[in-house]
Amino acid sequence: MPFLGQDWRSPGWSWIKTEDGWKRCESCSPELGRESGQCTLSRDLILNSEDEEIFNNEECEYASKKRKKEHFRNDTNTQSFYREKWIYVHKESTKERHGYCTLGEAFNRLDFSSAIQDIRRFTYVVKLLQLIAKSQLTSLSGVAQKNYFNILDKIVQKVLCDHQNPRLIKNLLQDLSSTLCTLIRGVGKSVLVGNINIWICRLETVLNWQQQLQNLQMTKVNDGLTLSDLPLHTLSNILHRFSDGWDVVTLGQVTPTLYVLSEDRQLWKKLCQYHFAEKQFCRHLILSEKGHVEWKLMYFTLQKHYPTKEQYGDTLQFCRHCSILFWKDYHLAWLLKDSGHPCTAADPDSCFTPVSPQHFIDLFKF
Repeated sequence: MPFLGQDWRSPGWSWIKTEDGWKRCESCSPELGRESGQCTLSRDLILNSEDEEIFNNEECEYASKKRKKEHFRNDTNTQSFYREKWIYVHKESTKERHGYCTLGEAFNRLDFSSAIQDIRRFTYVVKLLQLIAKSQLTSLSGVAQKNYFNILDKIVQKVLCDHQNPRLIKNLLQDLSSTLCTLIRGVGKSVLVGNINIWICRLETVLNWQQQLQNLQMTKVNDGLTLSDLPLHTLSNILHRFSDGWDVVTLGQVTPTLYVLSEDRQLWKKLCQYHFAEKQFCRHLILSEKGHVEWKLMYFTLQKHYPTKEQYGDTLQFCRHCSILFWKDYHLAWLLKDSGHPCTAADPDSCFTPVSPQHFIDLFKF
């Protein structure tokens, strides 16, 4: 029967088929009620034993799926990663492809969860998370935010376990906590995806992580060769390999010998020349009482005014020919007839561009 009723939102009237045609079933009509009772059969009479078993199995399967779905929604640690090796970056709809790729979608689909286990990509992923925390956190979807904090949890647990790169994570958590405090205090001024209580819980989690890193104690290893056993020229060579001044300062705090080597003027001069231009030197020139250039003070002064060069062991690559974002070693696997980025260019290597963390975010700005 077609849907009939006084209100389009109502479920409609109940109808029953009689010898004179279809009649509306009214509860106040005893005659139609009796006739309806005769025509309405119980499920036990309609279904035989085999049908009853099928019906029960379908109900159990439906209930099981519903419980799994509710468990997935309620489990905050559940991750929604596609673990794809590359994604197509499109900013507008075309005849062949509708929609566009967002920052949250790229963050979900690219395998960042496994990337943090690679020492070459660890710093790259941390820097990307830091940039997202500063300016792009509210642009992520609910699933992307969930994955963001799940990856961050993995990073924190990794640092607490292997005691590597704690300073990077402390800086990341500091920026993230500042952003969360601003968002919570200014609730209503900005659009937050999710309930305000969720954001408060996230802030409490970040503060807990900061406390754990603050209480982190480095374990001292007494067995085997140590830095103190190495010759001076080897220690000096190690310090000259660093591209971050804070790493030089940190290593200089280990032993008195390393402290003396870390104060070398030539070391800090090379760091300044690597990160900054000569014009920037002239604007912030710092001289000692004897007329010598204080390269160490200049480095940290210039760092406050100008960005330093970023150096990563491995980064994402962007193919200008295919508009595909991928990890570099995945494309090498494709050249060996394995899975990876399916480039159709005659010379694929000429189309690849390294993607810095800031470039990654700029790719998805419209």
